[in-house]
Amino acid sequence: MLRVALVDDEPLGRERVRALLADEHGVTLVGEYSTGEEALTGILESAPQVLFLDVQMPGMDGFGLVQALESHLAPDQRPFIVVVTAYDAYALRAFDVSAVDYLLKPFDRGRFRAALARARARVTERPRPEARFVVRSASKMTLVRAADVEWIAGEGNYARLHSSGRRHLVRETLKSVEARLDPGKFVRVHRSAIVNVECVATLEPHVHGQYVLTMKDGSRIISSRTHSPKLRALLKTK
Repeated sequence: MLRVALVDDEPLGRERVRALLADEHGVTLVGEYSTGEEALTGILESAPQVLFLDVQMPGMDGFGLVQALESHLAPDQRPFIVVVTAYDAYALRAFDVSAVDYLLKPFDRGRFRAALARARARVTERPRPEARFVVRSASKMTLVRAADVEWIAGEGNYARLHSSGRRHLVRETLKSVEARLDPGKFVRVHRSAIVNVECVATLEPHVHGQYVLTMKDGSRIISSRTHSPKLRALLKTK
């Protein structure tokens, strides 16, 4: 699942890209922002792989946002940029920030799909970085590495990370979180639970093809029958 975000100060511009993305298979929109400042905070939290970016915005413009992201994220964690603009004068600057494509408004579906395909190819070529989660509180932001997460519970539009005896609430759906995790280490065992297989202490057969998982932190999770085959297959490789 390709994680995509879009930044445009014009509602009609965001609506156009959103509608085109909705027709694409294997794409999830993880963030939609109207200002550079809002986008910076959101992108650090949602970790999109591709960013459709309008460059002309009040306040922090698109190129200012790219510069801010470069100061916060390692190269392998930065989203690939597709510049979206009504002006052709920014092409050289788009090249300077290594944009993978330049969409000149108005563009049609075919041109949009070509840009998306080019960005998807770049994502595929990049080694998968380790996921990390930004946990916000009133006074600070805390980074939690995926490797330190033992299991994750879905709570509506939020996910609760269980890590090193602590619980952290992040503003992402469980589906969005799952798309960022290494499928060789993490497996969905229930519609509302993902586990790190290296943190499963015991696995006991339960009714109707289900299992009771006891995690190393003592938590007990019942897998659903739908997800049991994937769980068994992954545990066999460990």
